[in-house]
Amino acid sequence: MCLFQYDDDPEPEERVPAGLLHVPVRPGPAEVVVRMFRTPLGARTAVGFTDAARLTATLGAGQPWIRLSAPALRALAEPLGVRLLTVDPTFTAAAVAGPATLCPPPAAPSPAPAGRPVSPAPSA
Repeated sequence: MCLFQYDDDPEPEERVPAGLLHVPVRPGPAEVVVRMFRTPLGARTAVGFTDAARLTATLGAGQPWIRLSAPALRALAEPLGVRLLTVDPTFTAAAVAGPATLCPPPAAPSPAPAGRPVSPAPSA
């Protein structure tokens, strides 16, 4: 029960159950494995979408998914130490292409100039 009522606050203080969620998965050893994500601050989170169109808009048409309730998703994530559940995230970062595109290889050292070595000047 909400103890405070705010006329100008459109967000409820208590979340309503989201129903069955569309949960992104990836291939796993048995069948599929629920994908875990990170928040912008780096915390691990489970993610669910309220409809398939939102999942496709955020993660792309090729992203496989399954239907799970929020309590079932939390139960799967908890043994992994993931305690956050994000519903309908709207932003994702692009996939990392690989280390070669992020950090170019160092330039090869230039060869020593050809010629004879310089001898030190005679001391007086």
